[in-house]
Amino acid sequence: MVRTPSTMLALGTSAPDFSLVNVDGRTLSLADVVGSRGTVVMFICNHCPFVKHVADQLAALGRDYLPQGIGVVAISSNDVATHPADSPEQMVRESEERGYQFPYLFDENQTVAKAYHAACTPDFFLFDGDRQLVYRGQLDDSRPDSGIPVTGVDLRRAIDAVLAGTPVPEPQKLPATAGDSQFTW
Repeated sequence: MVRTPSTMLALGTSAPDFSLVNVDGRTLSLADVVGSRGTVVMFICNHCPFVKHVADQLAALGRDYLPQGIGVVAISSNDVATHPADSPEQMVRESEERGYQFPYLFDENQTVAKAYHAACTPDFFLFDGDRQLVYRGQLDDSRPDSGIPVTGVDLRRAIDAVLAGTPVPEPQKLPATAGDSQFTW
């Protein structure tokens, strides 16, 4: 397993726009997925052990926060030639099996990953209702084989602050031990 440090956008950056195909075949833009109160953009994929470790919590985030006006979207930017498990067909299966209630988009040429400065999976970005970046960091301290339960506490704390209209708590821990999917460009 290769661990790749994140190189995320600076806080205060406006959410980069995109137009990508969802697992249901529809093309969606940022405007289609933003929430009225904030938006979580996460770069994930199917095969990564770090993503597999947290995938049920990702589904729970969607169930918990979509009804509260937080948009949630997942984007896979992996090269399917080197990672066939991350193909659009497999993304459909993964979305259905995990019960994702949010869009799961395919970034075939990694343009969106580049725009967000995503470097690995999973990478999480939280934008406020004005589409300004207020959090870029880890889901929580859990890692595969760490024995630490997956709770999503760090990202949930940030989302709860956005919902409350308060500053996102510091420090923000970057997912420095993020997964083995590295985007190459």
